[in-house]
Amino acid sequence: MPLFYGWIIVAAGFVISCVGFGTLMALGVFLQPMAADLGWSRASISAAATLSFICMGAGSFLWGSLSDKFGSRAVLLSGGTIVGLGLIGSSQAATPLQFQLLFGGLVGLGAGSFYAPLMSITTRWFVRHRSLAVALVSAGMSLGSTTVAPFARWLISAYDWRIALLALGGLAWAVILPAAMLVREVSEATARQSAASEPANGMTVSQALRTPQFAAIALTHFACCAAHSGPIFHMVSYAIDCGVAPMAAATVIGAAGLASLCGRIGCGLIADRVGAKQTLVAGLLVQATAVSLYLFAGGLTSFYLLAALFGLSYGGVMPLYAILVREYFGARIMGTVFGAVAMTSTLGMALGPLAGGWLFDTWGSYFWLYIGSAGIGAGAVAIAMLFRPPSVPRVSLHGPAVPHSA
Repeated sequence: MPLFYGWIIVAAGFVISCVGFGTLMALGVFLQPMAADLGWSRASISAAATLSFICMGAGSFLWGSLSDKFGSRAVLLSGGTIVGLGLIGSSQAATPLQFQLLFGGLVGLGAGSFYAPLMSITTRWFVRHRSLAVALVSAGMSLGSTTVAPFARWLISAYDWRIALLALGGLAWAVILPAAMLVREVSEATARQSAASEPANGMTVSQALRTPQFAAIALTHFACCAAHSGPIFHMVSYAIDCGVAPMAAATVIGAAGLASLCGRIGCGLIADRVGAKQTLVAGLLVQATAVSLYLFAGGLTSFYLLAALFGLSYGGVMPLYAILVREYFGARIMGTVFGAVAMTSTLGMALGPLAGGWLFDTWGSYFWLYIGSAGIGAGAVAIAMLFRPPSVPRVSLHGPAVPHSA
């Protein structure tokens, strides 16, 4: 029996997400060595992460729209090239501004080409197991945190931070570009099956962006990302400040990434059974609880336990937004609409790193970062509970279409 090519798309998307987002999220392990070597403040280095999320958000909308018009492969190849250029260029930065523009601008813009186009092409390939397929592609982001950050920390210890960034740039080109060549548009047979499950609303992009459903999804995603971005980015530095050895602290974010991978797959399976909305609310509630518990973290064991709980929650909810967008707005305009949702979410991601760096520089601790993040996480739960997506038909390959509500 021939292998369904949709699973090749999933595998390619998994690899691209792993390296593409792993290199972006690895910036946290560069925070202390760069500050010690160059005398830059944590806030100035964290600003590169903030700028990268802003550029990734703007890029998500742009790249998502381009993928609807020109296909996902061309977009992924372009973005992968830009990510490699940004990493290599940032390894030679001599001032905070240069680093912010090269890492924050170029790497962020290139990384924006992965999320929306990959989610869009994956949902077009699948009718059955759609949530699982999207979750597996998204799981690559978690594996990236698990593997790339400790690898970067090893390179920093063995050489220095400039060599580490240079190596990550080469890795991006060596892995992302070949994987992107495997991505191709959906087959005609699968397109016909998928079309049968399309929402019969015939909306334009402009109409979709004005609906309350879009606003609810976008605001929930924004608050969700604002709640976890600061704790993720400053996790390594916080662990070191609590007395954990630097290399061990790097493995803490790796543990969170591994738990995030499990959460994405697990929530994808659950969402296929009970619905994306119910799964989202539960995951957001666990995330807000986990963030608040960081106030009581101390030794390495407590950081590992919290990394597991936190990773399961923030990773588990991430694929669900794409499922909700696909179920309401359909595949025809999904790249653009989900790109707009992703753009909103990355503004939330941009808040945490800079706010955490500023709060630490001002108060000498991360206490208020975790208080604020927990409060925003609770807000995300409240918004998600109010969201009521309409019922849309879901097609079964073994029977007639049945109504389904997230």
